[in-house]
Amino acid sequence: MSEHARNAAKIVAQRAPDRSPRVGIVLGSGLGGLADRIENRVVIDYADLPGFPVPSVQGHVGRLVLGTLGGVEVACLQGRVHLYEGHPASTVVPLVRTLQLLGCETFVATNAAGALDVDAVPGSLMLIVDHINMQGQNPLAGPNDESFGPRFPAMSGAYDLGLQQRLRESAARLGIALREGVYMALLGPCFETPAEIRAFARLGANAVGMSTVPEVIVARHCGMKVAAISVLTNLGAGLADEILSHDQTLHFSGLAAADLQRLVIEFLGST
Repeated sequence: MSEHARNAAKIVAQRAPDRSPRVGIVLGSGLGGLADRIENRVVIDYADLPGFPVPSVQGHVGRLVLGTLGGVEVACLQGRVHLYEGHPASTVVPLVRTLQLLGCETFVATNAAGALDVDAVPGSLMLIVDHINMQGQNPLAGPNDESFGPRFPAMSGAYDLGLQQRLRESAARLGIALREGVYMALLGPCFETPAEIRAFARLGANAVGMSTVPEVIVARHCGMKVAAISVLTNLGAGLADEILSHDQTLHFSGLAAADLQRLVIEFLGST
């Protein structure tokens, strides 16, 4: 996995020799439009990069986009892969480590998630302040590469407090309501049962999804500061009358995309 990342970083450096990204971004379901706001873009398909799997889910195009966003050099993963596609958690290792090798010191993750708080409006945003990993896998399992990080990395500060405060301040300046909560990562692809949603709420989760946590673990392992935002696309099963679907996820993530784009750009400009 480490060798894939090193080779991918070499290819990116050859294709975009004048780019020095400081922030890595991964875009969740239906949120890929932020990459279209990047200026002076260099676009590289995942298929051209060693160890980069091509996403198979609607709403994830599978491209690395480099350029300037909010006045900051960024490297954006436009689309991600999920464990429910049949990939092991370690599949995300080359993607995230490539960003770190390119010079990214900050990692910003976005996702679409289901809300466990009944007062959450579909299409609203939630700042992730912590997570619960219920996927049954860890991307760092197996041999450790000490050149990236220690065998037993701490996760007590997975989401950087300083970045959280900057996101709060950016949202306030823009007049965007920003909820806060704990994100629980599940394997998927099934949506949860009402009984599971009740149990997860009692465990302390405020939102549930099927991604993000493996990427955050890898980013923290290799020393990047992490911030993460969920677009709350629906209420969890049993909290509302509608039947959950991926089309619903894409619909409400699309409605929230404008606010998410504004928030991320404002956040980047505050560095």
